[in-house]
Parts: sequence; structure tokens; C-alpha cells
Amino acid sequence: MRYMFLIYATEGAETAAHLQLATVTHHAIMDEAEERGVFGGAAPLKPACTATTVRGKREHLFITDGPFADTKEQLAGYYILECTDLDDAIAWAKRIPRTSDSDDECVEIRPIQEMRSRE
Repeated sequence: MRYMFLIYATEGAETAAHLQLATVTHHAIMDEAEERGVFGGAAPLKPACTATTVRGKREHLFITDGPFADTKEQLAGYYILECTDLDDAIAWAKRIPRTSDSDDECVEIRPIQEMRSRE
């Protein structure tokens, strides 16, 4: 089953040393996932201040700057990995590095709902 790992971090709390170590660790995780054939994608996201939110009903859509939720931690990046089960997904999530010592940072694991084929 494919899982998405949503990485939440407190923007501005990162240190240069944490970022350097996190970058090295992310590359190692991506390399290993590719070697195992389970890698589906990963990327950091630009800061929350660059986000645009579209909400409302189809005939009354509102476009606002910034993220949907006003929280300390923001969605900072993601992974998509093919995992054998939730325990496998948790093992991968435990390896995803944090960019600061903040207790607010976390990785949310979500199974991906497969859509039917367009064919």
C-alpha cells in the first residue's frame, strides 16, 4: 500500500546544523527507498507564506494567501512510499529527520486511497 508522510515543522525554528544533517539524512532515505523500489516521491515545500488557499463551494470560491490552518507547525514536505503495512510505514517515519529541537515537529502517516483507472 502506498503511504504519504506529511512532515510538519515549525518554520524559523531550524538551525543551520539541523538543516545540514536533515538534508544528508533525507538524501540517504530517498536513496535507500529507491534501491528498495518503494520510492514514490519526496520534496520539501516552500514556506507557508507562499501558500494560496482556495475554499468554498464551486460557485462561491474564495482565494486567500497563506495556509489553511493557523498553527505553529506548518506542512514542510512529504514522502510517498510503498509500504508492506502500517508497521513498515511507521519504521520509515521514525527515520525522517527533524530540523529543530521543537517538540511540535511531527510526521503524519496517511494511506493513499487508490483511484480507479481512467482507462
